[in-house]
Amino acid sequence: MLKPREERVEPEPWASVLVVSGSVGAGHDGAAHELAQRLRALGVHVDVEDHLRALMPGAALFLRQGYTQSVGRVPDLFEWLFRVLEDSRFWRFLLTLLCRTSCRRLMRWSRRRPYSLVVSTYPLASQALGHLRERGKLRVPVVTYLCDPAAHRSWIHPGVDHHWTVTDATARQGRRDYGIPMTAVGPLVPEKFTQVPAKRGAELRRELGIDPSRRVALLVAGSLGLGEVEESAARVGEAGLVPMVLCGRNEELRARVAQVPGAVALGWRSDVHELLSVADVLVQNAGGLSYTEALVAGLPAVSYKCIPGHGRANAAVLEGARLAPWARTDEELAPALRSALARGRRRLDLGDPAEAVLALLVPADTSGVELIDLTEVRQAGRSARVRVPRPLRPGRVARAALVSALLAPMLARRGS
Repeated sequence: MLKPREERVEPEPWASVLVVSGSVGAGHDGAAHELAQRLRALGVHVDVEDHLRALMPGAALFLRQGYTQSVGRVPDLFEWLFRVLEDSRFWRFLLTLLCRTSCRRLMRWSRRRPYSLVVSTYPLASQALGHLRERGKLRVPVVTYLCDPAAHRSWIHPGVDHHWTVTDATARQGRRDYGIPMTAVGPLVPEKFTQVPAKRGAELRRELGIDPSRRVALLVAGSLGLGEVEESAARVGEAGLVPMVLCGRNEELRARVAQVPGAVALGWRSDVHELLSVADVLVQNAGGLSYTEALVAGLPAVSYKCIPGHGRANAAVLEGARLAPWARTDEELAPALRSALARGRRRLDLGDPAEAVLALLVPADTSGVELIDLTEVRQAGRSARVRVPRPLRPGRVARAALVSALLAPMLARRGS
């Protein structure tokens, strides 16, 4: 007689976080969902919302189509708009009015649960949330997580409690240009980008028909395939590398790139982490999620034929921090590629934004602390010494034990 299968009972979350993203491109959503996944694994309830759903009717279509069409068809207009939002109070005021149309729905979202924190990965969401926080309508801390290497005024609001960045280079630039405290907390990229076996790269080369003796440049242009991608592929080929081009969801672009001699044209892929193991260098034109993925994988990068606005601003910050050379002309491309190839793969010691969130969620009461040993916590296979508050008020015992167990693997990694 078969025993009835026991139903798995999920533990009650000990905290709740609201993450607000923006479905323009893939970078904002990618960061939001990666943060949500990490926090859920740590016992935190997370809701992810799209800020474009909160804006006035028609605004979402305008932002998505306006971004794509202006960058792709009238790049000078997008560059002008990017600059004018940086320098003109009048245009920033208009942007503020647009953002405030989302405040009512943002407040409804924030009241669904007793959230302890709100995190924004989209600049327009940060403007609206900062406004609500400044007016006292939103009573929990707000964090802005900047996905771009370059800080821009649209990312910054004085009402936001914390401005977080991927790298120290962005934090320094933000503090210098805007006088706002910024903290580098690390990238939001899946762990699989650091775990690709070396033999998988060789297998993929064979599958894609790439000569194993050739150097490969992975060209990325975001999920929308924006910029002068065919020309970039041709110039990379002339520099002696195999151009492997990610065209995103742009099938027209993929067909055009396929006509470039020696180019490997790829559409939307779910194995980008494995493609990074095939490549010897990344050639990027925007500096968003794709650059961060390469940074995590340790792949050297070059900025080339950057799209207007944030693409060029990001390239300037990366170049200034010596993270990636910027080839502004065709003649500068080959030397920039040689410089990046000479650098080789190098993984940096980067932080974990989920740890930064936990630091805001975990109570700071450490009176009468006692150090205890925890082993084999959450299959980490390590022991850690964890600070546990003692004595505890009624109702906090279970919470403190759970927090200690969740933090143990992180502290073990940090101490190893």
